[in-house]
Amino acid sequence: MDDVHILAALDETALLAFLSRYEAHDRERLVREGYLADCAPPKGTGCIAPAYRSADGEALLTFAKGVLFALLFGDETTGTTFARVQRELLTITLPRRKASALRFLQVMTELNAHGMWRDPQHVSDDERADNVLLEIEYGEVASEIIGHGIVRALALINALEINERVLYARKVNVEESTLIA
Repeated sequence: MDDVHILAALDETALLAFLSRYEAHDRERLVREGYLADCAPPKGTGCIAPAYRSADGEALLTFAKGVLFALLFGDETTGTTFARVQRELLTITLPRRKASALRFLQVMTELNAHGMWRDPQHVSDDERADNVLLEIEYGEVASEIIGHGIVRALALINALEINERVLYARKVNVEESTLIA
């Protein structure tokens, strides 16, 4: 199943195909396969600009963002079909200067946060770093495969644009919510 068909009709079968196809696409593989230039900024430094991505890399980034958007917000009107049975809360922590990479999501709560990170390789040590927490409530299916798809899409987005050594994302079950759907 190619990427166009995955996004055109995103359901559990298409999501399994996405997970299988991109499970091993880390930065090294993206460089090796020509999606990302080997001279891209080191992990933990600035965002990766479009100049460091090939046309295929740019297309994969756009695709990963489309999948992430569909998993979080998609419904029948967008060709997304899941039997969502529970609510989950996704929290992503990232430096404020890199938050623009996820602005396409548009529906989230943004909280200010200060963080500290001691990089074992001392490339990106931070103390009282200006971070943001992005919180997004979404519907999950019984198999919890949507959460796996979110993690895979975020991993691709991180490798191709955000460029954090560790992109912190956490999902938790929401027992009760005032979100009315």
